[in-house]
Amino acid sequence: MSDAVDRGITVTEMALMGESIDVSPETTAAFVGRALRGPLNQPVLVRDFGEFRRRFGASWSRSSLGPAVQQFFDHGGKQLYVVRVANNARGAMLCLPASGSALVLRAVEPGSTEHIRAAVDYDGIEEDNEALFNLTLQRIDPSTGHVIDQETYRRSSYLPDDESFIGDSLLTSALARAENPYPAHRPEPTQGIGASLQSGYVEKVQAGVDGQELTDYDLVGSRRSQTGIFALEPLSRLDLVYLPPPGKNRDLGPASLLAAELFCRERGAMLIVDPHGGWTTTAKAIDGVRRLGLASPNAMTYFPRMLPREGDGGPRAVGGAIAGRLCKQDRAADGAMVAAAGGLNLSRGLVTAVSVEPEDIHTLMREGLNPIVNGPAGRAQLLPSVTLGGGGETQRQFASLGVRRLCLRIVNAIDLGTRWAAFEADCDRVERRVRIQVRAYLAAMASIGMLASERFAVDCHVSHRGLTILVAFRPPGCVDPVSFTLHQGATGCRVATTAFPPVMENCA
Repeated sequence: MSDAVDRGITVTEMALMGESIDVSPETTAAFVGRALRGPLNQPVLVRDFGEFRRRFGASWSRSSLGPAVQQFFDHGGKQLYVVRVANNARGAMLCLPASGSALVLRAVEPGSTEHIRAAVDYDGIEEDNEALFNLTLQRIDPSTGHVIDQETYRRSSYLPDDESFIGDSLLTSALARAENPYPAHRPEPTQGIGASLQSGYVEKVQAGVDGQELTDYDLVGSRRSQTGIFALEPLSRLDLVYLPPPGKNRDLGPASLLAAELFCRERGAMLIVDPHGGWTTTAKAIDGVRRLGLASPNAMTYFPRMLPREGDGGPRAVGGAIAGRLCKQDRAADGAMVAAAGGLNLSRGLVTAVSVEPEDIHTLMREGLNPIVNGPAGRAQLLPSVTLGGGGETQRQFASLGVRRLCLRIVNAIDLGTRWAAFEADCDRVERRVRIQVRAYLAAMASIGMLASERFAVDCHVSHRGLTILVAFRPPGCVDPVSFTLHQGATGCRVATTAFPPVMENCA
């Protein structure tokens, strides 16, 4: 299954009936933050830092998103969705003369570095037709001057009542929109106008505005409008979510933190939370995480922040690096989601801002903090062991980061692989094929060492309310099995943990 997100539209390829469930999908991460340019509130897939720079601009001193993305790819991440959000940002404005009036265009993507230009010609337009014109829009890379995107609207009309009215045509444009008041005449050809004599293009008359520092409300956004965090809703697969610090010397606020945790809980994803800048000692970190009050098995944090080995700069958040390292770990040949005791190495360019003493490691873990310690050859290592959820009686296993991430991976894979069943009418065939499909998947997971035992339970039942799937298995490091119930329907899947897993002595 894959996603293609373009201009706010998501195309999801649904698995075919009985198709094998992938045991090793690439871990998908998503970052939400501020950037110099790029589409607002749309998840854009980037696969390397160069692609991020081309789409969203270079790293920016007023945003931590760029450095976080670079950390992600430097530490082994491969698949990242980026959502750009802004606070009162505005796009550049262009004015195309139209016999005493003007066609006013506003850039769709706001920001001071968004460089678009426009050209008008009458090629192919009848001489006696005074309503139609051709419009060409281009986006220019400000660093190279190269054209990176172009749109052409031929035989467009300046008249609002015409079917080819340019204002309507531009509603689907990724570059510009027409603004009121509309021109009283058709735009004049741009060749030979003022400073554009050589290029034939009209440049902006008003630069875009980058806006102000982000607030919690910008990051949270709106579920109805699918902005902020909720811009990620159309994605069918989402494993890790990270919100870099919203501004210089600012921590993530409680509103955005709680909203992000709730979103991750609903989507079966893991939220990476940065330690606050004021957590400068182990004691302050423990007190801080207690005050944070985020008891969630779908969130993880770490301590301490990191310093660059060379150059200036104070302690920095490294949630992007941790996301990348977890993605790389997930691609390990043995599929070991439960971290080895040795920890995960971070870049040699980073050193711990605070030294964690050996006697403090278990104390930090008990409080839900994953320590970053100095490893061999002075290289920092993350010890990814715990979530922020201590867990109740039914979820105590989910205090383990490895166990929780493995369970999320299995449940999400079963959800995606069995969505076809919600649209089938033959109940007996659905039950039989889903049971075979899920059993084959769990058997494959056990064969590569992802489960502690080859014994697991699978049952399913179809009713007028949809498909119910019960699965039970034992993750590595767990004494008891864990059990989940998935309710698959036409409107989506609901997942619940089961307090009393089935007996698995006689299971496959």
